[in-house]
Amino acid sequence: MTETQIVWIKQLKKGNELAAFNLYNSYAKAMYSTLTRMTNDNDVAKDLLQEAFVRAFRKIGDLEDPMAFAGWLKRIVVNIGLEYVRKRKIYFEDIQDQQDLKSEELDEKLVDNKTLHNAIKELPDGCRTVLCLHLLEGYKHREIAEQLGITESTSKTQFRHAKQLLKTKLQHHYEY
Repeated sequence: MTETQIVWIKQLKKGNELAAFNLYNSYAKAMYSTLTRMTNDNDVAKDLLQEAFVRAFRKIGDLEDPMAFAGWLKRIVVNIGLEYVRKRKIYFEDIQDQQDLKSEELDEKLVDNKTLHNAIKELPDGCRTVLCLHLLEGYKHREIAEQLGITESTSKTQFRHAKQLLKTKLQHHYEY
């Protein structure tokens, strides 16, 4: 958070539209990426991004500490993404907790961001949603389960399955 951004937040609280524009430009790309990963749909992500900023700007008076703006905005964005996911009633595959779904991490060799992003987009909706919320947004499986109306066990299994699918999709990047 820069000093300039803190000034923009204070100005936004006073109704300054230029401050809103500047804050939007500062945070839109990162928030859009979050929504794109959650929805797997660029057009929906754009619509939800606009909704998130409208909601944030309307509630800016509730934000006590300008330094907390980024986290506060991210929470609004994720909540709007979760609302969308819940309305779509994403199907969470009934995956047996099998031995072949070990919780091994992806090999630590480098995979470029675009390849990884595309591989994540190809995951089944349930797996992608849980992976993004847990790995990329830092939610605990208990929180994911509460938000999505699934069990904690289902969240963990979806996450393990997502990692296994990603590993398989990215396998050719590890071969020399």
